[in-house]
Amino acid sequence: MNNMIRVPEVRCIDENGEQLGVIPTRKALTLAHEAGLDLVEIAASSKPPVCRIMDHGKFKYEQDKKKKEQKKKQTVVKLKEVKFHVNVGDHDYQTKLRHTHGFLADGDRVKVSLMFRGRENAHRDLGFELMQRIVQDCVEVAAVEQAPRLMGRNLSMMLVPKKAK
Repeated sequence: MNNMIRVPEVRCIDENGEQLGVIPTRKALTLAHEAGLDLVEIAASSKPPVCRIMDHGKFKYEQDKKKKEQKKKQTVVKLKEVKFHVNVGDHDYQTKLRHTHGFLADGDRVKVSLMFRGRENAHRDLGFELMQRIVQDCVEVAAVEQAPRLMGRNLSMMLVPKKAK
């Protein structure tokens, strides 16, 4: 803005949006001061940089307004976790599965964890079977992003919601 522009020539646009062409930076600054406005650099990466004669406060206000509008439109994908054990009861399994379906319906990613305790470590194949059962029960609403992986005493996988048609 104004004296912060350090290039010798700029492509200048006046306050009405008309192109003034490539002119020396000093002349563009003089034109801006005569109009009682600021010289604002719009596109710094182009050769020569594009500057516009405008009110800097209004420019910042419009930029902030655009950022807020973009922030409203973006969606935040959360990560939810559902924990199981190898010897999970049927009703408990159904409840946790219902929660998983709910998270996926909300558009959240779900981490399904299974922790082996004590002697369950000797039967890790049962944990993989439970994970496959979960995948089969969630096949219509979810896709597997990360296959079941064993990390120490924990077995975990990631599910992501399928896109609605």
